[in-house]
Amino acid sequence: MAVVAKIAVVALMCYMVASAPYAADAAVTCQTVISSLTPCASYLTRGGPVPPTCCNGINSLYKAATTTTDRQTACKCMEQAARMVPGILLDAASSLPGKCGVNIPYKISPNTDCSKVQ
Repeated sequence: MAVVAKIAVVALMCYMVASAPYAADAAVTCQTVISSLTPCASYLTRGGPVPPTCCNGINSLYKAATTTTDRQTACKCMEQAARMVPGILLDAASSLPGKCGVNIPYKISPNTDCSKVQ
């Protein structure tokens, strides 16, 4: 399973870098999101305890997303990630911010309407 998770993260990173035009004027890009969330790959595909490096990335991303555009970009990138990573546990993804002590204004889900994120 670890090999599958690593392959999925690499494929996701390539996809996100290619689709980064969301963030032309934003401080947060899909590449930023991927860099921040890569340490979370094992938790997102297998559950268990959240690695401290994952929470560090979540907190870093939260602090970087200071504008509506940044938050919408992060939402879109996480939404794509939720769709693209095979075997992702959607409950784990949606609970991740809370487990890291971060309160984001939307649910991490493929069904989130990121255009409504403020």
